[in-house]
Amino acid sequence: MKLHLQNILKELQPYRQRKVAINPKHAALLVIDMQNYFQRMIQPVLENISGVIQACRQKNIPIVFTQHGHTDPSSDSGALGQWWGEVILRGTKDWEFLPEIKIDTKDTILPKNRYSAFYETQLESILQSKEIQELIISGVMTNLCCETTARDAFMRDYRVFFLIDGTATGKEEHHLATLKNLGYGFATLMTCEELIQMLKSM
Repeated sequence: MKLHLQNILKELQPYRQRKVAINPKHAALLVIDMQNYFQRMIQPVLENISGVIQACRQKNIPIVFTQHGHTDPSSDSGALGQWWGEVILRGTKDWEFLPEIKIDTKDTILPKNRYSAFYETQLESILQSKEIQELIISGVMTNLCCETTARDAFMRDYRVFFLIDGTATGKEEHHLATLKNLGYGFATLMTCEELIQMLKSM
């Protein structure tokens, strides 16, 4: 895995020129869709994300866990449901969080039913109430929910930090394409270990 990460980092070198430090007092961690439906996809990055969650808790950085789900796909899935032909139904096993994900009483669970965590949710009001200016994005899928949320955050003037090995998707080419696009125009790309060490130094 480390060798694989090193290869990705070489590819991303031109997209990691911006060196920006996180301000823990104004940052929040988004953990996107860590649900049973994506279990196989999540496994390679689960340990990394768990480490980031722990590091953020130690710095009292607010954590928002999004949970994708639909109650009535005919009325609440829109183009997404039409595109895929299937959706995650609320209340099912697929909809539940992975058992390895430990959610604290201080954390926020944010229901959503589109790629973006901002779309028709309370996310922006939650962030504003906590005076959040920076978002750390982790979870799945890199090229769908994570990327769309990152772009929406940037368009709302949040400073975005996107975790290279704290996000995952089905194909490496999609993962890398998203990282390059976001690194070019939307987000600071970081490894989970880089983020953890940065927070420890503060």
